[in-house]
Amino acid sequence: MTRRILIVDDDREIAGLIAIYMKNEGFETELAHDGQDALDKLESGAYDLVVLDVMMPRMDGLEACRRIRDRQGGIPILMVSAKSEDMDKILGLITGADDYMMKPFNPLELLARVKSLLRRSYQYNSALSAASPEDGTLTVGPLRVHKKSHTVEADGKPIHLTSTEFGILYLLASHPGRVFSAEEIFRHVWKEKFFDSNNTVMVHISKLRDKLEQETSDKLITTVWGVGYKIEP
Repeated sequence: MTRRILIVDDDREIAGLIAIYMKNEGFETELAHDGQDALDKLESGAYDLVVLDVMMPRMDGLEACRRIRDRQGGIPILMVSAKSEDMDKILGLITGADDYMMKPFNPLELLARVKSLLRRSYQYNSALSAASPEDGTLTVGPLRVHKKSHTVEADGKPIHLTSTEFGILYLLASHPGRVFSAEEIFRHVWKEKFFDSNNTVMVHISKLRDKLEQETSDKLITTVWGVGYKIEP
């Protein structure tokens, strides 16, 4: 099955270059040149992933990301930006991006990131459609975490997580009381090399914690300062 990628960038030269690399790898692509254009295309067609620039006219990438998350749920979003400060990356991830790359980027690295996000999304959706809800269930306080269906409930009410958030939760819930460092979490969930300056795990933990506390009013994931994160047994 051919994967469809929506490339959103007001720089038509960059958008066209990304599209060429994607097409050479067998992906089907479509271009949008601002956030509103991207939302319109997402309303009218199905896509497997969005490559989203941050600084664009009419509607920037951050606002577009928020609206995509509201409307499209778990579609993978790879955000790209010329903004290179750590806080810019953190803001992008908090807004709902699954990954963040800085311009200028190596097109081959961008392809690798896209393939990684699609692979995780495919595994998530395959498990969701193929498994019964009781398979591989963990119980942590008020949570029931179903591994094979990649679903989470709190007192019977579903909690909607991205595939990345679910991966982190299941890792911690599978080893209650054990502290996982950010590097260990990254290697287990992203299955990529971890860099010391990488804030990705911290941001996803923060988003996951907020979702869980909103539904349960319990602080299920605790931070062990200087070491990592754990779920209490």
